[in-house]
Amino acid sequence: MDIAKCLTLIDLLCAREFPAAHGRTEHGESGPGYHIAALQTSEDFWEDDGTAWEETAEQYEADRDGLAERLGERWGQPHRFSLYSVLDRTMAGEDVAEPWAGLSGHVPDVQLWRVPQAERWVALGVSQWDKELPFQLLGIVTDADPP
Repeated sequence: MDIAKCLTLIDLLCAREFPAAHGRTEHGESGPGYHIAALQTSEDFWEDDGTAWEETAEQYEADRDGLAERLGERWGQPHRFSLYSVLDRTMAGEDVAEPWAGLSGHVPDVQLWRVPQAERWVALGVSQWDKELPFQLLGIVTDADPP
């Protein structure tokens, strides 16, 4: 993982205006009040016996934590925010703001900072939709408070 590249992309997302409608971008997806960028994406695990999956899961968590250390130098220690209850609430029909509702289906928790000068939240999370699919290290920038 290229930490400098990831930091540059997070800075870009913090400075970028939010679009009026949801859509794909060159880095991931954006919508009203949020940007989500795939900072890193693994290979898939269709042919894996479980060994590569476990190693990759550990590596992506380590990469997230390494990047969080660098962001922590800017904004202090992150808050660890679980998205499990958000998933339960969305499954029960509660209207939860994006990007939190969508993230809760594939990101168990995020490391989260409030960036006062930008009036935005920045989060890092490790995404995986299913055991056979790739991991992604996500950078999230939003003006929506965590639910």
